Amino acid sequence: MDTPEKKKVIFSAIQPSGTITLGNYLGALRNWVKLQDNYNCIFAVADLHAITVRQEPKTFRQNILNAYALLLACGIDTEKSLFFIQSHVHTHAELAWVLNCYTQFGELSRMTQFKDKSAKHADNVNAGLFAYPSLMAADILLYQSDMVPVGADQKQHLELARNIAERFNGIYGNTFKVPEPYISTVGARVMSLQEPTKKMSKSDENVNAWVAVLDKPDTIMKKFKRAVTDSEAVVKVGEGKDGINNLIGIMSAVTGKTADEIAIEFEGKGYGDFKTAVAEAVIEEVKPIQARFDEYINNKDYLVEQYRKSAEIAEKISQRTLDKAMKKIGFIAK
Repeated sequence: MDTPEKKKVIFSAIQPSGTITLGNYLGALRNWVKLQDNYNCIFAVADLHAITVRQEPKTFRQNILNAYALLLACGIDTEKSLFFIQSHVHTHAELAWVLNCYTQFGELSRMTQFKDKSAKHADNVNAGLFAYPSLMAADILLYQSDMVPVGADQKQHLELARNIAERFNGIYGNTFKVPEPYISTVGARVMSLQEPTKKMSKSDENVNAWVAVLDKPDTIMKKFKRAVTDSEAVVKVGEGKDGINNLIGIMSAVTGKTADEIAIEFEGKGYGDFKTAVAEAVIEEVKPIQARFDEYINNKDYLVEQYRKSAEIAEKISQRTLDKAMKKIGFIAK
């Protein structure tokens, strides 16, 4: 992969949780695809992060493969970007241990995600769940990343990665690039279809609250028809109209129309017509992704070729950073 030196490095990773929601796609993944033309992008399926919660091995293995195939189907291009499976690049786990020793207990205990997940998985509050942000820091710092696309729920982790890099550099001299957040101006914030004040999430117990990119057309239609709205029956953005505001945002994201254009188009029409139109637009948006996913997931040889090729390159790049850090600490080189 020949990448011009002037291009800044962007790193991002996603956990293989079995499915990707419409919110993930419109809020983040579609932007990843656009970033590939202007940045040196490094993407990963973060399978090491996933085991802080107990996984069923057979399902986990399939989820990792599905995530890889689905991201390719969404438009990640291995000719333009590095796209590997995190556990295939050993430097991530190695640097994570090193960085654990430069991360303070108090810093980790303040992470809101640790508090949330500890409450959710009270029977398995493991050390990995606690030290998860140190592994995330290793993921980012290994590639001397200039920027990391972050949502609101990851800002705290990126701030910690910056603190760790600055602390290490302060002790040993310049070793890691201190990454900046990449804040996209075009990512749609997609909310729950059932509780539109909450972000759309696949962990929602109400399956009607979220749409998966691989949902069948009739499932997508049903979920949108059941979407919570309000009693005003006017398709326009407004205060107290969270449900309709969300549907307008989704319609705008998949069609490119502005909120005002959508309001004019549906003037005098009821919410039933509007919900159907939003569902149809979403179905059209995900149709080519689903077709490409079917093609990739049924061609395992191709998937293996792609993730192995990227992992080899990622290992070479990240090994340089790891070796540099180890040498500065005082380890003896092999």
